[in-house]
Amino acid sequence: MTYKDVTEEQLQTNPYVKLVPGQTIVEIPEYTLECGETLHNFPVAYKTWGKLNETADNALVICHALSGSSDVDDWWGELLGTDRAFDPSRYLIICINFLGSPYGSCSPVTIDKSTGKPYGPSFPLVTFKDDVGIQRLILDSLNVKRLAAVVGGSMGGMLALEYSAIYNNTGYVQKVVALATAARTSAWCISWNETQRQCIFSDPFYDDGYYYETGNKPDSGLSAARMAALLTYRSRNSFESRFGRKLGPRSPNDGGASPRTKHEEHSLLHNDGSKLINGAPVNEKYPPTYFSAQSYMRYNGSKFINRFDANCYIAISRKLDTNDLSRGRVNAPNDANGDPLVHVLKDLSTPTLVIGIESDHLFTITEQKLLADNIPNAIFETLDSEEGHDAFLLEFEKINSFITSFLNN
Repeated sequence: MTYKDVTEEQLQTNPYVKLVPGQTIVEIPEYTLECGETLHNFPVAYKTWGKLNETADNALVICHALSGSSDVDDWWGELLGTDRAFDPSRYLIICINFLGSPYGSCSPVTIDKSTGKPYGPSFPLVTFKDDVGIQRLILDSLNVKRLAAVVGGSMGGMLALEYSAIYNNTGYVQKVVALATAARTSAWCISWNETQRQCIFSDPFYDDGYYYETGNKPDSGLSAARMAALLTYRSRNSFESRFGRKLGPRSPNDGGASPRTKHEEHSLLHNDGSKLINGAPVNEKYPPTYFSAQSYMRYNGSKFINRFDANCYIAISRKLDTNDLSRGRVNAPNDANGDPLVHVLKDLSTPTLVIGIESDHLFTITEQKLLADNIPNAIFETLDSEEGHDAFLLEFEKINSFITSFLNN
């Protein structure tokens, strides 16, 4: 089946699509989600590098993380290229933007054709099973017969594991690479996701998700959510070595007009960092209260609101919470100490490379060992890095070596 390309006019309704140039965006006629909702004539975005071979079995599917896009070159560019892990001269490399993301595929910012308005909060719940099913439609349309490997880190790793489970014992997926991920989302991760959603909900402009027509986005809430997430992506030691107690960059005029009274001065200092205060006045008699760590957090929060949507963030975090590879696949075992997830993992036949990060406090090394210890054909590698969870996006040379060796084996 060949899907028709989405028109330029249709793309103009989504301001985030232009942030990912060179995508192919096609329209899928119909797909029924796991929640029972059927999507009609909806967009799916993807990018490719390289060519399909004559036997149509050299496709390499790369799965992006929560805030990523189909542009592998943007976030894993050091792994993409000749003689690298993702070598376009050897593979047809495909990255498909999963549903819920604002970067081209169907999401809360997509126009619901039944209303003529963005889906917003009415966007249905999407799971990893849905993403795999929809991505299979794209792969079939490209005449892919078998996948050389599915590779993903963090949330992308969950999608890679879902591929392994859905196509277990079929030969469709030849290898899987899962980095810094989990076969089920922990209570710790769910709690962080809830904290980030509450940041967005607390913004008065959120308006239960119906903010597109008002022109006032919940930027403060989304920025705070991103800052909370950053604390889970790095480690204490990485922050300490990078920032310590270094002072943040600030000019004496950052706070605008000088305070006229001591009350105003104290108030400005107290509210430094709030959405109404750009910066507190500098009084050299006071102990320092503005540090480089704060500057880093604020910068990343303000940068994020220009490239992401709050409803999309909520929708994706809900998807992340549903992650459980055992859901719907096995009943709880009779013995009180049994774990249904272990039963599922032990049944997976696809050779799998599991890469864990010692300093990762979001998807811990213990969760990676659970995968490696129970998937029969698993290889386990460890990244010794202080960078925390984000090491999967930073330790390029080590990751490239691990993946290249695994794919060539």
